[in-house]
Amino acid sequence: MAPETETETETETDAEATDDRQPGASGGTDRTDIGDELPPELDVSGYVGPYVFPNNSRRRVPGALYAFLGVVAIATWALTIGSDPNIVNGGFLAAGIALLVLAAYHFRAGWDLRVEETDALLEAVRAVGFPVGHASAQMGWRGWFSRPTWRILVFSNEIRPLRRGLVLVDGVEPKVLDVIVEDNPEDWSDLATSNGPPD
Repeated sequence: MAPETETETETETDAEATDDRQPGASGGTDRTDIGDELPPELDVSGYVGPYVFPNNSRRRVPGALYAFLGVVAIATWALTIGSDPNIVNGGFLAAGIALLVLAAYHFRAGWDLRVEETDALLEAVRAVGFPVGHASAQMGWRGWFSRPTWRILVFSNEIRPLRRGLVLVDGVEPKVLDVIVEDNPEDWSDLATSNGPPD
């Protein structure tokens, strides 16, 4: 009878091992958490809205810091001018003036971006004079004081756009600065048999 007992024990052990290998079985490994995972930048559930361009007015923050340091440097020089100190000298005055000039530039160049991307796109559509399909916006700056300017590239709304245009829109006031419109020079004649736009 002993051999039969050993055989029954081995059979039960094999059955338990088989159950462990089955997903979701009692006492087995749960494989539901194993699989591919998208990187955070491609996860649609993490979408928080359209991209927002940073406002140029943030330049006023370092401008305020430069102004504060400049005032401190000049005040330190002024308070120690009569005591002939070893550390504080005319360099404090020069550095303070330079910091104040730099602060003034930051305050002057810290334009408030009042025209949003969608507003600039509407101005561009009105300016080019043809129905617009695809469009893209880029933020640029012009002049010594870095006035924000939208650069809007637009294409006509055909499957293969026949016209394109570049429109410069001021970022502070909603006005068009320049418009360039031309026939689309890209040759897509070899794709005439396709049912959609080229890749």
